[in-house]
Amino acid sequence: MRAINKLAGQTAIYGLPSIIGRLLNYLLVPLHTAVFLPERFGVITEMYAYVAFLVVFLTYGMETAYFRFQSKGDYKHSNVYSTVLFSLFGSTLIFWVLSGSFSQSIANWLEYPDNQEYVIWFAFIVGLDAISSIPLARLRIEGKAMRFAAVNLSSILVNIGLNVFWVGYCMPAYESGADNLLLDWFYSPEIGVGYVFLANLFASLIKFILLSPQLAKIKMVFDTRMWRDMLIYGSPLLLSSLAIIVNENADKILLKRLLIDDLGVEGAIATVGIYGACYKLSIIISLFIQAFRYAAEPFFFAQSKDEEAPKTYAKIMNYFVITCALIFLVVMFYLDILKHFLANEEYWVGLHIVPILLLANIFLGIFYNLSVWYKLNGMTRYGALIAGFGAVITIILNLWWIPIFGYVGSAWATLICYFSMSVLSYMIGRKYYKVPYQLKKVIFYLLLALVLHLLFEYLIPDFSTAVDYGLKALIILLFAGLAWALEKPKKAIIS
Repeated sequence: MRAINKLAGQTAIYGLPSIIGRLLNYLLVPLHTAVFLPERFGVITEMYAYVAFLVVFLTYGMETAYFRFQSKGDYKHSNVYSTVLFSLFGSTLIFWVLSGSFSQSIANWLEYPDNQEYVIWFAFIVGLDAISSIPLARLRIEGKAMRFAAVNLSSILVNIGLNVFWVGYCMPAYESGADNLLLDWFYSPEIGVGYVFLANLFASLIKFILLSPQLAKIKMVFDTRMWRDMLIYGSPLLLSSLAIIVNENADKILLKRLLIDDLGVEGAIATVGIYGACYKLSIIISLFIQAFRYAAEPFFFAQSKDEEAPKTYAKIMNYFVITCALIFLVVMFYLDILKHFLANEEYWVGLHIVPILLLANIFLGIFYNLSVWYKLNGMTRYGALIAGFGAVITIILNLWWIPIFGYVGSAWATLICYFSMSVLSYMIGRKYYKVPYQLKKVIFYLLLALVLHLLFEYLIPDFSTAVDYGLKALIILLFAGLAWALEKPKKAIIS
């Protein structure tokens, strides 16, 4: 129990910076949508979609390979660390040289011919983060959880602080005609949305500097044989990660590419901006899912030897779906309040895709729950195959539906992708690790939440604001009460 408690405590510390980081970045959305029109916010959305792919390419599974080879007794720990770092330093240096040499060509391809600096800035952001991933992994191996958290939170706070300064203060001050030393020294109106990227660059640089004590521990050792084995081990992880990134970000890239002929560059980027902003409202569930994963994954492994573990996993699925259904109801019932999170009304035209994206994220969470079977059995190749299956669906449906339905097609493609992955994982998982999931309950909770949303959206007449909000709050409480009654031991009505 002491070991499990230590693992749970460190998992919370390791997960906290990531969760807080996403939450704080989430809270930047009102700032960005207040200052930037959709065509500018679309630039942010698109560029970070590309970043997600680049991070996977530049780490090419080496972080996980480092964990794996560090735990084996075949190699000296310091040699493993140095070999991985030299590998990432080398590949990152090549990436920086190529990015700098072809920055204008890449900017032209991205349809940002006047902003080749974006290419260079992001090359350094991704490269620094790729190298930093290994010293951070070493901190985790050494059990230095507090230092791990301090480094990440420091980087996050720098990013937030610079966003608030440049985007929240300098831009409005300059536009209002203010004239002071801060603006003269630290602000140039030509950079515009680029300040969001510069803030990220400085945050990545701070993280790199704070990790310099770990970087200094590198030895002049590069084990070619071990490096080859690491590449072989990491290749499937690279493919799996790419499939996941396709599922999460391909829509934001394809939207611009497929609509640019009909809408023009600015119109296509504005569409990406509206889609990306509305997507942020669905990430409320993603934050819960991420927090759940940090707590649940070590718990699943810790419970795996218990003969009652399958029943426990099934019960956890019920609780997870109930929580997601409640979040869905809260967001949809009070969307007229939450929409102000997108500070500019020009983004509200896309609010009708929020329930679709919320459901998509719920099924993504269900997939993570179902993944227990291949993780416990060491059959992670199935995870890669299922993610790859989802990636194929994502690409095909986006290519088909975006020209017809625009970002609505992307939203439905996301939902169908994650739903299909969940169904496929459940069907295969029954063969290798049988968990008595209570499907009738899971389906009941999801359908009930959806029906309640549709009733209030289309059938129940509008009341005064106070009555409407009060009635919806009562419905949410009744839903929670019903779920509690159904989940009490030996009191289940549906099984």
